[in-house]
Amino acid sequence: MPPTLASLVHHSALKLTVRAGADRLDVPVRWAHASELADPVPYMEGGELLLITALKLDAEEPEAMRRYVRRLVGAGVVGLGFAVGVHYEEIPQALVDAAEGEGLPLLEVPRRTPFLAISKAVSAAISADQYRAVTAGFAAQRELTRKALNDGPEGLVAALAAQVDGWAALYDASGAVVAVAPEWAERRAGRLTADVERLRDRPAPASAVVGGEDRVELHSLGTGRRARAALAVGTAAAPGTAERYAVHSAIALLTLTTERSRPLHAAEQRLGAAVLRMLLAGESDHARAVAGDLYGELLDAPFRLILAESGSASAARARVEGAVAGGLVAPAEGGRAAPAAALAGLDPHADPLGQLAEVVEAAAARAGEAVLVVPDGSRLVVLAVDGGAAVAACGEFAVAVEASRAAAVRDSAAGGGSAPAPVEEEELVVGLSAPAGPIAAGAAYKQAEQALSVARRRGRCLVEHEELAAGSVLPLLADDAVRAFADGMLRALREHDATGRGDLVASLRAWLSRHGQWDAAAADLGVHRHTLRYRMRRVEEILGRSLDDPDVRMELWLALKATAAAGE
Repeated sequence: MPPTLASLVHHSALKLTVRAGADRLDVPVRWAHASELADPVPYMEGGELLLITALKLDAEEPEAMRRYVRRLVGAGVVGLGFAVGVHYEEIPQALVDAAEGEGLPLLEVPRRTPFLAISKAVSAAISADQYRAVTAGFAAQRELTRKALNDGPEGLVAALAAQVDGWAALYDASGAVVAVAPEWAERRAGRLTADVERLRDRPAPASAVVGGEDRVELHSLGTGRRARAALAVGTAAAPGTAERYAVHSAIALLTLTTERSRPLHAAEQRLGAAVLRMLLAGESDHARAVAGDLYGELLDAPFRLILAESGSASAARARVEGAVAGGLVAPAEGGRAAPAAALAGLDPHADPLGQLAEVVEAAAARAGEAVLVVPDGSRLVVLAVDGGAAVAACGEFAVAVEASRAAAVRDSAAGGGSAPAPVEEEELVVGLSAPAGPIAAGAAYKQAEQALSVARRRGRCLVEHEELAAGSVLPLLADDAVRAFADGMLRALREHDATGRGDLVASLRAWLSRHGQWDAAAADLGVHRHTLRYRMRRVEEILGRSLDDPDVRMELWLALKATAAAGE
């Protein structure tokens, strides 16, 4: 505790006597200052015990003393010490009455007590209080460090709440509460999500004080351009020196916890890459042994393999900026709304694969799930628990990206521009495998590759392999290479039909659709079956290929379907 007027009065060596304001002696004293100026107020900062001998004061004039004391009180002076036996043998009654009237404590200082002794007593008490605060701060730092090492961020947050005699909460980059202590503060912490999001948008490090049921300090955590997390500390009043040490120690420890060192992160990535290579090579037992506690839990349950690819960040960056600016946009297909929260905390100027990795890892951390993320050049490979938070976050991210693309299509159409083409190499595309186990990791990787290829062909951000198994192969024909093949294969037949010498293309389509049944196909065309036989011979002559070959029939049927899908 800092020194107070009461502690000075009870100081046995000072021999001070209270002459006024005895009920206000518990006020802290910031300093003791001697001044004989008639108006010392311009040199006061507030919290001082002013020591005088009344050398230049008309101390026996009531009105002058009332004005003098009133100015001292207005300047924040907490007490007045009057030395007797110097210019006055006792404190003039006018000054005593003025101090009583304004509620200013008035202390009588005996002649044998020098002002310097009072200043030294105040200085010693302040130093002792600061020493206690620093000692308590270092003890708190040791306790917080121990909790962080043994119990992680949750234990550290609980220890911090006890140190400040209040509550504390840790938030991730999206503003979601990761840890809170005590439990009763969970609802209070949850109400600060909007404040945390505003703090996140400011350059790190940043802090803010918000009001409410108590005083809450918010601090951003992280060393990069954008915060990776945030800490809230709720107290009844502003923290003291010891509590401030504890808060700053917690900020430093949590920053280390959330950021981690680059060598550690690189080592985890190398370990994850080794586990993935073993899984894809069919060495699941070796992969499980290497995974240990870090990834072992992931291999004990069905997982999904996520394969993302991007050649450049430019297109995906525009999508992220559009989604963040739009807030909530309906996607082009699927009927789901894309929450802006799916992109919360992301840097629009970052690599899109890095953004996806951050979303997946943050979701897994909040849910306490294991997740394996392996950057591989222009690709990102992720193993995540089937049905877990990481897979769901990947889906939300894709929905938000597709929503911004749909908004770009509408804006372009409204402006008279042409609609953007399907997803190209430079844009982010994601393929998601079916649920698999360690033994089937290789098959899961192939499934994710197939889904990723389809996603690019269909102009989608994400495609699940299960969609392919339940869907049709026909949408895959919407490809320039397939279209070129179809046009080339049917060109001679169309040129023949253009001369008016028959309808070979329509006849071929009818015959193939009826599996080569002459009567049924002829009936569909409204011609005699001999006429249809003649036309099919002409098709063989023009193409130089036999319709008895099943491969030829298959290629012709796909060519017809491809051109039909294009509206030709």
